[in-house]
Amino acid sequence: MTPPDLPKRAAVSGVVIPELARWHGRLVARLVWVVVNLMALTLRWRWVDRSGLIDPDGQRRIIFAIWHNRLSLSLVIYRRILGGLGKGRRLAAIVSASKDGGLLAHVLELFHVQGVRGSSSRRGAQALRELVTAAEQGMDLAVTPDGPRGPKYEPHPGVIALAQMTGLPVVPVGVTLGWKWTLKSWDGFQIPLPFSVVEVRFDPPIEVPQDADSAERERLRLHLKDTLLHITRD
Repeated sequence: MTPPDLPKRAAVSGVVIPELARWHGRLVARLVWVVVNLMALTLRWRWVDRSGLIDPDGQRRIIFAIWHNRLSLSLVIYRRILGGLGKGRRLAAIVSASKDGGLLAHVLELFHVQGVRGSSSRRGAQALRELVTAAEQGMDLAVTPDGPRGPKYEPHPGVIALAQMTGLPVVPVGVTLGWKWTLKSWDGFQIPLPFSVVEVRFDPPIEVPQDADSAERERLRLHLKDTLLHITRD
């Protein structure tokens, strides 16, 4: 284990090493985990599954796509889904390689989710390869199509490329919060208030043919955008 006071980022043979959370970051991550779990106990959940994949008999692995500003409950949502999908399901999720991403990666660990560090601006190609490997190992994947820096509600092409490379369907996930606190961030990050109603919608999966050309990938990217906008209410 690397001592907390040593530098966390380095480049070795062109490989970018993502920054890790230090002791105070891990403490904050633990507090976030506690608060999220306590908050989830007060919420009133409504589930709408039009994907046909979120059921006890479903064996196919999935790429979950959710807007960046709905991340506050995403891990709780996946854990609740796992309860109906049987044992053995695991999730890998993309997380920024930055210092803030190190804190979030530790939160993921507490939820038993494997963090894959990278973004379009840092460690992107490496992260894509690691996500493909995770899919080959039988994991579900989770991505924020407009993350980590936006533009808001504008999917990057990486999610469609990931689906094409892995053969996994993309399931759009819409989360609508009743009472909420909206941060003044680039994406208007939303945090539910206690006893709020949370509606979670899973729309039909988007299949990406492995021989899809650039025009088809762009069409599917726009389809994902339109779907997520339709099932997500601000």
